[in-house]
Amino acid sequence: MEACNREGSRNVKLVLEYDGTRYCGFQRQVGVPTIQAKLEAAIEAITKMYSHVTAAGRTDAGAHAIGQVVNFRTCSGMSAEKFVPALNSVLPRDIRIISSEEVPWEFHARYDARWKTYEYSIDTRRVPSVFTRNFTYHLSIPLDLEEMRIAAGFLVGIHDFRSFVSSGGSAKTFTRNVRGLEIKTCDDPILRILVEADGFLYNMVRIVVGTLLEVGRGKIASEDVRYIRDAGDRRLAGPTAPARGLCLIRVEYGNDSNLQ
Repeated sequence: MEACNREGSRNVKLVLEYDGTRYCGFQRQVGVPTIQAKLEAAIEAITKMYSHVTAAGRTDAGAHAIGQVVNFRTCSGMSAEKFVPALNSVLPRDIRIISSEEVPWEFHARYDARWKTYEYSIDTRRVPSVFTRNFTYHLSIPLDLEEMRIAAGFLVGIHDFRSFVSSGGSAKTFTRNVRGLEIKTCDDPILRILVEADGFLYNMVRIVVGTLLEVGRGKIASEDVRYIRDAGDRRLAGPTAPARGLCLIRVEYGNDSNLQ
């Protein structure tokens, strides 16, 4: 099936959620299941034409989303809102389209994004729940949350995050603006770390979380996080936290933050 050209085509924006447990990340890869491949196959199935899908963020293998944003161009005459039921009828049950709308041709889900918010969830129960095992990292040892919050403060603002990126990424610059980094406790035993920034490096959130957890365990002093931040040396930061606890919460295209 041929791809659609600009003449007579439209640009459609989707908001979707997915359980990334069965997938090798968002981005299409040869020979393995990915979210992008499933989406493109579903769009082709209902429009009879291939459309390339562009995502706001390329989530890792095993990571999840409840607010991923993508766009694709299509010559289909289907009204934009009907893409929700149409795509959900052919997608696997662990990928759901939440909303769809037609947007200007120039809209780009990745390059037009102003802010992205990720949440990392940690199950602190002595015995992990079977119902959250795919969506949380189990860590039942005591954590010093106040020290973790002090350390988190050193990562808010515009900084070079070279110490918090895994090798293998494609970034050419390492400066990012972290507008919010919160450590939240609720009535349930799930500890949540929310990070909002104008962009993220490869594994950046998971390394930040791994570093904060080392602070909480007393293996890294909270004050040392400032030095780690400025050193530009990945070896000084904590381990990369497992992907299963990571979820893309939302992508913003305006000026206002919703981080609570």
